[in-house]
Amino acid sequence: MAEKSSAQLIFIPSPGMGHLVAAVEMANLLLDRDDYLSVTMILIRLPSQLDVSAYVDNLSVSAPTDMSERIEFIDLFKLDGYDSSAETNPGFVKTLFIESQKAQVRNVVAEIVRSNSVRPGSPRLAGFVIDMFCTTMIDVANEFGAPTYMFYASSAAFLGLMFFLQSRKDEHDMDATEFKNDPDAELAVPSFHLPVPASALPYLVVEKSCAPFLLQHTRRTREVKGIMVNSFQELESHAITSLCDGVLPKVYPVGPVLNLNRDCISSRMLSSGTHLILKWLDDQPNSSVVFLCFGSMGSLHEDQVKEIAYALEHCGLRFLWSLRRPPQKAKNLTYESPGVYENPREVLPEGFIDRTAERGRVIGWAPQVDILSHPAIGGFVSHCGWNSILESLWFGVPIATLPLHAEQHLNAFEMVKELGLSVEIKLDYKSGFYCDNDRTVVGAQEIEEGILRLMVHDSDVRKRVKEMSEKGRKVVMEGGSSYSSLGHLVNDLFNNF
Repeated sequence: MAEKSSAQLIFIPSPGMGHLVAAVEMANLLLDRDDYLSVTMILIRLPSQLDVSAYVDNLSVSAPTDMSERIEFIDLFKLDGYDSSAETNPGFVKTLFIESQKAQVRNVVAEIVRSNSVRPGSPRLAGFVIDMFCTTMIDVANEFGAPTYMFYASSAAFLGLMFFLQSRKDEHDMDATEFKNDPDAELAVPSFHLPVPASALPYLVVEKSCAPFLLQHTRRTREVKGIMVNSFQELESHAITSLCDGVLPKVYPVGPVLNLNRDCISSRMLSSGTHLILKWLDDQPNSSVVFLCFGSMGSLHEDQVKEIAYALEHCGLRFLWSLRRPPQKAKNLTYESPGVYENPREVLPEGFIDRTAERGRVIGWAPQVDILSHPAIGGFVSHCGWNSILESLWFGVPIATLPLHAEQHLNAFEMVKELGLSVEIKLDYKSGFYCDNDRTVVGAQEIEEGILRLMVHDSDVRKRVKEMSEKGRKVVMEGGSSYSSLGHLVNDLFNNF
């Protein structure tokens, strides 16, 4: 039998810490599974993303030596004269920016291939692993005769929705933007059991200025060799089965792919008072605290903040609330992330902090994994980002839904209506960048009712979440469905180059 040769993968995550962290976790899974694999992570980042270098430096310190020697990071922090000043559509700007980096990526890969060709025993280029927004890099992979795979950090149901909308447009000239003003309409989407309400569709697929870019990415996704989906069979069985139709690229459910390494924390995060938060939680009874957090890009306007505060004060429950200052509106490549209030009292009802001091804490940045894993946490009011959903399921913490933007409304619909794994506060609330109706307010009574349902100790939702948590932990162990799927993926990687 011929000796197995080493294989090298080129990972290209989309700009953004969330995309990078997910890509690194996926790369680590592959490296851990096969010693013959190595990874080069090409970082395309925006000028405002100053935390990327610190994150990579922390990885190099905390990673095991054998793993760190098989993963390399190449930072393309260079704009090549790209001028986005004439563009105001964030989706278009991001697409053009990634497109503008193709020449640099091509040069980097060419140097890798050249260097490997003159060193005996060097790995061969086995393929590219791209983010869902980096489909233009398929062209670069094709130039090197390498197969392209995609790591899809969202749900299988959302992937199915995008294929459905793309074929609907291309084959029947039916445009999803027609649903922007018809939220009561419903769609029969193959990746869902239930009809999907138009109100659950991501804003970007019904907005005329953005939808064409998402559909183009979906068209090109059909060209890849396989799609690694951050989900698992036991969670999204119907959606995953619907994607295995023999026409679409092969799907590998490899999730939950999570960043659970709490040792790799930057000094900035440590200084934000993580130890004080956890110390406060240590003093609370088990499953007694409701945690409110809306993601790295999530924030709420002042009117909505006050309604949440009224609900928390009136319900009488213990709470830990990550409250973030809204960012500046997106402007080309230099939009800001949500910030921290120097004095949260300026947006909260007068006297709220003092009246709730014995049972609640209002914080800025939140160490979400540390908090969700703490036994004092009994429920999670969440924006329903897919990664947050997977984390909450991993730790067996039920969610109450308050989605803000992106595909979060679809995730909330799936979790509440399709899977029965979450409690509804709201499914169609929209707030934040890209949204033109961000002054909508969910009232305190509706929020309070949702929180009280969330914190019921022996509810059916809580029982189902606990059961799914157990299943989610088993699927990544030897013999589990995701473990097996990852094995098939590794075999295919070696057989396809």
